[in-house]
Amino acid sequence: MALKEEIPPILDKVYAWSKDQEFRGYNKHDGLNSPLLQLFLGWAKWPRLIAIQSVMRAPCNIRPLLGVPRTLNPKGLGLFASALLDMHIATGDKVFLVEAEQILQKLLDIRSQGSWSGNCWGYPYPWQDLGFFAQAHTPNAVVSCFVCEAFLKAFRVTGKSIYLEVVGGAIHFFMKDLTVLKDTPDSLCLGYMPMPMKMRVIDVSILIGAVIAQYCQLSEDTAHFENAKRLVGYVVSQQTDYGAWFYTDPPGDSFIRHDNYHTGFILDALWRYMEAASDWSWRSNYEQGLAFYAEHLFNEDGSPRWMSDKDFPHDVHGSAQGLITFSLAVANGYNYRKLLDQIADWAIRNLYHPSGRFYYQKGRYYTKKFTLLRWCNAWMFRGLSAWRVSLDR
Repeated sequence: MALKEEIPPILDKVYAWSKDQEFRGYNKHDGLNSPLLQLFLGWAKWPRLIAIQSVMRAPCNIRPLLGVPRTLNPKGLGLFASALLDMHIATGDKVFLVEAEQILQKLLDIRSQGSWSGNCWGYPYPWQDLGFFAQAHTPNAVVSCFVCEAFLKAFRVTGKSIYLEVVGGAIHFFMKDLTVLKDTPDSLCLGYMPMPMKMRVIDVSILIGAVIAQYCQLSEDTAHFENAKRLVGYVVSQQTDYGAWFYTDPPGDSFIRHDNYHTGFILDALWRYMEAASDWSWRSNYEQGLAFYAEHLFNEDGSPRWMSDKDFPHDVHGSAQGLITFSLAVANGYNYRKLLDQIADWAIRNLYHPSGRFYYQKGRYYTKKFTLLRWCNAWMFRGLSAWRVSLDR
């Protein structure tokens, strides 16, 4: 069966399965939501890292045994909403629009509580990274950006001003609450979380910059446009001479190097900024980065590499991000249709279960055949919906 006939029913099944779970599921880094691990390992940086990494790396899903609850993840909800809006655009079916708007209301209901300067969202679990620790629901830039992208798309589709106002509120959070890590006439780098930190996570600033640029374009309020340009300019300046980005600046601050999905995040955000700002001065950076992504982070059969220098595991998030990034590229005239279809075909053949769920990872010797709702289904629903839209461009 051709992908064009095969993917629509898969999209229907994936959404139905996820909705049946009430969009609640386990998360990649949610080990500290276990009362047991929180009690014994939740007291310091390295024990917390051990707890999170042990749960994440286990060959099977041990979360039920540890009492980890299924939760609503705002990023996952944002991905579902964006995908449903794509499906509405592609098919004209208003059912998708109704479902998307219901999810957007859920997102408004679960905004992070506290004395923040504006709208913001965070992960539903305590999270220890190398550079910081955040309690559950502490807002962060990346989750808030993906949620904002859903609201921006909703405004474009419906014209409802409330959706644009939500994004305008989030900009206050970005610009007032996040730590400023670099501030020059040409570059602005903001921290991941609203707390003291030194780690410069590269994709954070460009995700924020893309959201702000789109808001400026749609609202005709250019007050923050120069900040958007500096945020994007900082990330562009970090591109290597061979077209890649490290996860952090400096690179040694993280074990992650040139990985799959963060590369896709940066490329998509760069395009969104250029399109919104009508500023194509960094188009060659985009094209060089896109070529690196295609050549070094995917194999010839469409399987996603873990990093440019490490093949396994083939993670479902990498497949989904490839679908999103190359669908955008194809829609804008770049010749990546063959790779795009190979990515879709590989993911369906290797990671899809007919019940309507996607597996987590395929390793060299075995596959982790469990589903983390946001990491697996939300991302693949978003990726396959982007593939569907690309057919009409």
